[in-house]
Amino acid sequence: MMAQTRANEAYLPGISLPENITPVEHLETVIDQAHELVLAIPSHAFRAVLKDLKPRLASTQTKASLCWGTKGFEPDSALLLSDVFEQVMGEDAFPAVVSGPSFAGEVARGLPTALTVAAIDSDHAARVATWFRDERTRVYTSTDIRGVQLGGAIKNVMAIAAGISDGLGFGANARAALITRGLAEMSRLGEALGGQADTFMGLTGMGDLILTCTDDQSRNRRVGLAVGQGQNITQALQAIGQEAEGVNTARELHRKSGELKVEMPISEQVYRVLFDGLDPAQAVTALLSREPRAEHY
Repeated sequence: MMAQTRANEAYLPGISLPENITPVEHLETVIDQAHELVLAIPSHAFRAVLKDLKPRLASTQTKASLCWGTKGFEPDSALLLSDVFEQVMGEDAFPAVVSGPSFAGEVARGLPTALTVAAIDSDHAARVATWFRDERTRVYTSTDIRGVQLGGAIKNVMAIAAGISDGLGFGANARAALITRGLAEMSRLGEALGGQADTFMGLTGMGDLILTCTDDQSRNRRVGLAVGQGQNITQALQAIGQEAEGVNTARELHRKSGELKVEMPISEQVYRVLFDGLDPAQAVTALLSREPRAEHY
């Protein structure tokens, strides 16, 4: 249908595909023509797609570069996608990740956007950045591939929290508090998992956090809004009709923060609302009734 209509009506209605984009049905068609690939798929499909790609890429003469825009952990294993990449691809391809505050619809309409591309090697990050850079898209580079991924994953849980708060009608003060303290949680766990502190203050941390917590284009925020307004998680996801990576990420953050003994009260309450059936208003009460303490990150 996309090839016939020159549009993706399911996710980007009313926006025509550029002439240099050709939709095809089969991966081998792509592999035969390119060795620079961008994967934009849900986290639960990441390993399977890499396994499908690996033998095809092994037969090419040029070592492929794979960049993904997926923001989350692998379900069940709780691995970062770069760890999944290492397990499946090994040295058979160069890894990179693109992240940052970027709603697809605005990018597709040519609105100004800033992103970050991270790779293990700075030269490789710079090469991949050229894939995305144009007169409306500024692209920075980083070698903190773990931190960039962690910021993009953790902010989705905070967006659910902000949505729940707004769904309950708690206002702008509460939203600002959740964003600020959500950044503190992101930084604490992100550094514990190998990210660099500065990364979480940049586009892929604070920038993406602000975007997804404040605008209803965010799927994760809309999930939170629905839950705050009385829907259960199944109803909320059905209404959105798209992936909301923050739901799975909430489960993985609960597991990881417990293992590492990193305090993440907002993430903990989101987990309890989504998976333990805790009433959202009670979750807010639990957050507000915590022992007083000095503010720190």
